[in-house]
Amino acid sequence: MTTQELEARIEALESRYAHQEAALEELTRTLLVTEQTVRAHEKTIERLELQVRALTPPDNAASQDERPPHY
Repeated sequence: MTTQELEARIEALESRYAHQEAALEELTRTLLVTEQTVRAHEKTIERLELQVRALTPPDNAASQDERPPHY
């Protein structure tokens, strides 16, 4: 292999490396945003679960107030 061929291969490898590094940085940023979104959704779900529980009577309270059908 000539020196020019080796230099061309090295330049090609450096170019590929630079593109892969940029892609990895973009994936990392996307992952961080996704993690933040998931955390926000988890908090929203927890808040909504608390609201639903506050609006829903416990199971035993409903059965105590109702009369059996044979009465």
